[in-house]
Amino acid sequence: MNRIIRGAVCSVAVTGLAFGLSSCSEAVDQVDKAVDETYEVTYEVTGKNIDSIEFHGGGGKAMDPKIETVSKPELPWKKTVTLRGIMPAAVMPVAADPEGAQLTCKIIHKGKVLEEQSADGLVTAGGCTAESPVTG
Repeated sequence: MNRIIRGAVCSVAVTGLAFGLSSCSEAVDQVDKAVDETYEVTYEVTGKNIDSIEFHGGGGKAMDPKIETVSKPELPWKKTVTLRGIMPAAVMPVAADPEGAQLTCKIIHKGKVLEEQSADGLVTAGGCTAESPVTG
């Protein structure tokens, strides 16, 4: 009997969680449409042995941004993009040979560093993610 009750409770919990997550996703989409303000950020990546850089370039939806990629970037690398609404700014340098990799990434908005990360040695991927300044 206890097993049946536990199964029913788990089933209800999983169903509630699924509906809650889909509702949350829909709410985020509604907020993203309502907050139509744009903002500019500049991504900066320095270091060595970086094979590619992936970044949010402004396309897509807030919770599913389009990721753009630059292969074999010349370092130091810098890119200014326009993002919209609550979409977070993100830049992710990737090193295929992690042993000698070094990297520093920054996200800058209106001259202020929103996020900065550095890594040395066994680096395969790292990056910076910053909350949209539109939300704060």
